[in-house]
Amino acid sequence: MEFYDTHAHFGADDDVDAIIARATAAGVTRVLAVGGDDALNTNALRTPGGVALGFDRDQAGRAADLLPTLPALLDAHAARVAAIGEIGLDAHYRPDTLKAQCELLAAQLALADARRLPVVIHTREADDATLGVLDEVPWHHGDRLRGIIHSYTGAPRFAGQLLDRGFMVSFSGIATFKSAEEVRASARYVPDDRILVETDSPYLAPVPFRGRSCEPAFVVHTARRLAEERQTPLEIFAALTTANALEMLGGRKPSRSAPDEGIACPPPGLLV
Repeated sequence: MEFYDTHAHFGADDDVDAIIARATAAGVTRVLAVGGDDALNTNALRTPGGVALGFDRDQAGRAADLLPTLPALLDAHAARVAAIGEIGLDAHYRPDTLKAQCELLAAQLALADARRLPVVIHTREADDATLGVLDEVPWHHGDRLRGIIHSYTGAPRFAGQLLDRGFMVSFSGIATFKSAEEVRASARYVPDDRILVETDSPYLAPVPFRGRSCEPAFVVHTARRLAEERQTPLEIFAALTTANALEMLGGRKPSRSAPDEGIACPPPGLLV
């Protein structure tokens, strides 16, 4: 079995080689390293595979300074950029900046459209605002905006609205938490060709690792719980979620090379 962790963050002090080795030993052969601010973008680029680069909801107050830098960042690492992200809205922790968050999200959606890149979106307690921005921003990449709603925490109804807009929905370790029945209901609702699995490392470690720093190797435990919920053999669930991630993010299994040296860069996906 092979697993694809579609969302992991890395810290400046992380031993990337050791993290990759543990992931590989667990069967996790692909990981998308995700940015969201200056430090997260830099740390994502320390990994040898594909990345998502962007500015998240916490950066809304700096949008005027940050947005002009993003095209150059994407150009500099074009061979490795699989998506723009993490971007999105959070009305749970940042309700006071929601208007500015919407503006930052809209600007990056427009850039993703221009670059023909998918997006990686965070949305928490901001269902209407998220749908509003998605519906207001013109999108010319086919007839739908495509991307990933990461670490989904909402109800099936909102998941359906996002599916209608062309998104895949990704589930993190939250789906293993005792209190997360609504999340599991959404995981049962999302169709086979739209579901993804992730860690959101170093956050949201799944059962039985709650309280520990999360890492990509743990995605297998989340996948196992989701497979049980969907009454699907783990082998089949691993294969379909990996296929979905490859469709969205691209990637094939190359020999390992040094990250971002301008030659022989791996395509999207942390491929070891």
